[in-house]
Amino acid sequence: MSITLQISESLQKGRLKDVKELINKALEEGIAADVILNEGLLAGMDIIGGKFKRNEVYVPEVLIAARAMNAGAEILKPKLVDMGVKAVGKVVLCTVKGDLHDIGKNLVKMMLEGKGLEVIDLGIDISAEKVVEAVKEHDPQIVALSALLTTTMGEQKVVIDALKEAGLRDQVKVMIGGAPVTQSYADEIGADAFTPDAATCAEVAKEFVVA
Repeated sequence: MSITLQISESLQKGRLKDVKELINKALEEGIAADVILNEGLLAGMDIIGGKFKRNEVYVPEVLIAARAMNAGAEILKPKLVDMGVKAVGKVVLCTVKGDLHDIGKNLVKMMLEGKGLEVIDLGIDISAEKVVEAVKEHDPQIVALSALLTTTMGEQKVVIDALKEAGLRDQVKVMIGGAPVTQSYADEIGADAFTPDAATCAEVAKEFVVA
């Protein structure tokens, strides 16, 4: 079994220590950091994302796999920077104003990072103004908005309207999600995409930035 496959399998099992040891070994053997990232870490998270979507694994397994991925990515980061490797795209992510839920948002963040995207996580209870500021500052391709309450869903539209007013709407794809959110609501408020789960969100986001 190749060392990158071992890294992928260890990540899927959440074996943080093994992932770190294998990455260091792979680097010693002269394997390029981007190969380790793509064939080891990202490939492993891809499999976890697929299993999560099919209900073959659940939130705890995703969390420990993501923790292992982040630990491995920290080792690779300086090498990737030296090589000039950049993230495939950039996403500004938040839970909208008035909403304090973060588990769904955090899962989305992990899945997005698992697809090689850089995530600017603004956190929870984020106003439209803060989203606009973040878009101006970070120049992302995607804005991803989470709302877990029927009472805060309307804030997703407020953000879209604020992006329009700032002349930024055409620069970004707006993705929305959350328990009460539907495709028809996404169509109604002019979002570019609605996804029902974190894994699908990451897949669609990757399509947006690669397209």
